[in-house]
Amino acid sequence: MTCLIGVYGASGCGRGIMPLLRTQYPQAELVFIDDGQAPACVNGHDIIHWASFLALKTTEKSVSIAIAAPMIRQRLAEKCAEANIPLIEARATSVVQMDAVVIKDGACLSPFVTLTSNIRIGRCFHANLYSYVEHDCTIGDFVTLAPGAKVNGNITIGDHAYIGAGAVLRQGITIGADAVIGMGAVVTRDVPPGVTVVGNPAKPLTKD
Repeated sequence: MTCLIGVYGASGCGRGIMPLLRTQYPQAELVFIDDGQAPACVNGHDIIHWASFLALKTTEKSVSIAIAAPMIRQRLAEKCAEANIPLIEARATSVVQMDAVVIKDGACLSPFVTLTSNIRIGRCFHANLYSYVEHDCTIGDFVTLAPGAKVNGNITIGDHAYIGAGAVLRQGITIGADAVIGMGAVVTRDVPPGVTVVGNPAKPLTKD
């Protein structure tokens, strides 16, 4: 074995990322890493423990973290760094990327994602099916765009933010770190750090 890629997470997200890596790296050996499901096999790939992954002998080893929750993704990225295992980008062939887009390590870019121009994106970014980021956006580390999320131009998104499926962010706003944008929300104003907003127009979620 010369090249081994581990997809961390054998559930839904991981099962969508594995085929992308299989296309990108046809000569590599690919496995799932999931301590909660190992040992097992899904979609033709073994599920193994982290310790087993580390123990496998190979000349080149890397990981894609395919877990939607931003804080868990960060913890696993730190775990990989401690073991000197680099993070690899997973990218569908249908991704559209235009001019001056900078993406740090560990991104997962699903089919039909669009990144237009002059965008800066941090570590372990997740962009799910049909999501897009328009021009002049700055996106922090460990940010997740659920399917169909719409990030319009000149938006800043802080670390660990989660943008729900089908949400629309108005041009020019700021989404704070650790904020959560609910499914289908239409966000027309800045969202403070750690706040969850829902609805159209989006408002902070309150508990009765």
